[in-house]
Amino acid sequence: MHEFTVWAPAASRVMLHLPSLDRREPMRPVADPALGQEATPETAGLWRVQVPEAGHGTDYAYALDGGEPRPDPRSAWQPEGVHKPSRVFDASLHQWGDGAWAGLDARGAVFYELHIGTFTPEGTLDSAIGRLDHLVELGVEIVELLPVAEFSGERGWGYDGVGLYAVHHAYGGPAALQRFVDAAHQKGLGVCLDAVYNHLGPDGNYLREFGPYFTDTHTTPWGDAVNLDADGALAVRAWIVDNALRWFRDFHVDCLRLDAVHALVDSSPRHILAELSDRVAALSDDLGRPLGLFAESDLNDPAMVEPVARGGRGMTGQWDDDVHHAVHSFVTGETQGYYCDFGTSAVLARVLKEAFRHAGDYSTFRGQHWGKPISADKHRGHQFVVATQNHDQVGNRATGDRPSATVSPGRLAGSAALVLTSVYTPMLFMGEEWGASTPWQFFTSFESPELAEAVRKGRRAEFGSHGWAPEEVPDPQALSTFEASKLNWSELSGPVNSGLLRWYRDLIELRRTSPDLLEDLFDSVSVSYGDAWIAMQRGSFTTVLNIGSEAAAIPVAAGSRARLTWGDVAVDELGTVVLQPDAVAVLQVS
Repeated sequence: MHEFTVWAPAASRVMLHLPSLDRREPMRPVADPALGQEATPETAGLWRVQVPEAGHGTDYAYALDGGEPRPDPRSAWQPEGVHKPSRVFDASLHQWGDGAWAGLDARGAVFYELHIGTFTPEGTLDSAIGRLDHLVELGVEIVELLPVAEFSGERGWGYDGVGLYAVHHAYGGPAALQRFVDAAHQKGLGVCLDAVYNHLGPDGNYLREFGPYFTDTHTTPWGDAVNLDADGALAVRAWIVDNALRWFRDFHVDCLRLDAVHALVDSSPRHILAELSDRVAALSDDLGRPLGLFAESDLNDPAMVEPVARGGRGMTGQWDDDVHHAVHSFVTGETQGYYCDFGTSAVLARVLKEAFRHAGDYSTFRGQHWGKPISADKHRGHQFVVATQNHDQVGNRATGDRPSATVSPGRLAGSAALVLTSVYTPMLFMGEEWGASTPWQFFTSFESPELAEAVRKGRRAEFGSHGWAPEEVPDPQALSTFEASKLNWSELSGPVNSGLLRWYRDLIELRRTSPDLLEDLFDSVSVSYGDAWIAMQRGSFTTVLNIGSEAAAIPVAAGSRARLTWGDVAVDELGTVVLQPDAVAVLQVS
């Protein structure tokens, strides 16, 4: 027996198609006026039917008012892609083996961001399980998966998902995600899932046929906004909140990374993020383990991580791109585009102590004053997730080139040291730990030829305006673009690569075992700098990096000794460390 339910408030009739059973069933309104049943906010627009013969593995679709059968907006399983029927998935069938997993507080944990399709040659969740030991040995604590929601085609970043309840068929489907999380937990790793609620992809998106999932009251960079505050918003909000809760409940995920929450435009009395925060907190109490919500926000507003009770959005943490921009621009010298207000050691010192470069001051890139300052009394460093690389900052470059393509191993090591000994929650991007030479490019496989060509032309036009020749910009639709983005695990045996990997492991171990480096008070950070060097002090530790063309003599605390070094470093116990160009050291006072 399976009960099928769908929200279609404007439909006058809804037919359930069951191709695997070769039958059709008319559905009835949950609140049927013909039967004298009045609609409530929870039942308005819902249609329902029970089918005794249906269950796990049954294919189905919904036809509204005689139209074409469409996939379920809440489908958990799309084995043949976004245009084909849905399939019933019984999440309770998985026999979990993670009973000993008590969860973890994700704040301060070492995150590792990866894309299932390019993490291994096979590009599946099951094959990724085979690489979890590498992450355990590295010292990672949380694996962050780029979006796995069903999207058009076989390959893509996942940010064009249209089946938000389903797990992409090419990755192995929903049962494979359960196996992955179970395996990760049994190895002591948490799992964070990237969830995209601010927009949906265009190919295979049939939501408008079902109801007012979108509104033209607000607009986003992707078109009409998801409907959070107009007519019909109650059901749309429930569709989002229920989705988030189900990842925690049915898939045992530990936290969600919420994509571009600044595009969740919501003028209702209770913002969707605040509602989500409260509901997740209640579920956390019920499950007896910590659950986290990490927001990607472009607003530079620390209210994102303030409690709902104090007027905040209640997020566990938020991404802080300003730290990435400051580190990247300092070690590469790039100051174009949104790097234009970065690049100096002074700016780097500021973000290492205060989280944001723009905290109410003028942003040249945006052409306006931007952001708000953090408060050392109200905010903690672990509420901000920082990285030297991530999918956006690498993949949204014209050729998807990593820093390893242009900067020395010493600068890679220095960037890692600044992030992993900082006051923040650090995140690595897959392959970063060994200086992977493979790019990570923008790739798609849209089934619509018109959409594929539009994306191809748009990508080349975007970077053409920055001086790139069209032939230099990889074709997103080409299989070769996807294949070039896959990690090359054989690189780990190279002398420089293996050296970087040891460096990352040693940094993470030092961080894990040193109370001073786990302290997350902003007042614990002090920074000194010169034109080409920076020194960040955290308790008894000082991290120093020299990117100049000559040796730098840097004053540090007397009695400092080297714990970790890369390059030519000499320490004077009287209080001076001399670093040759592109050398880095983590020092500790004896």
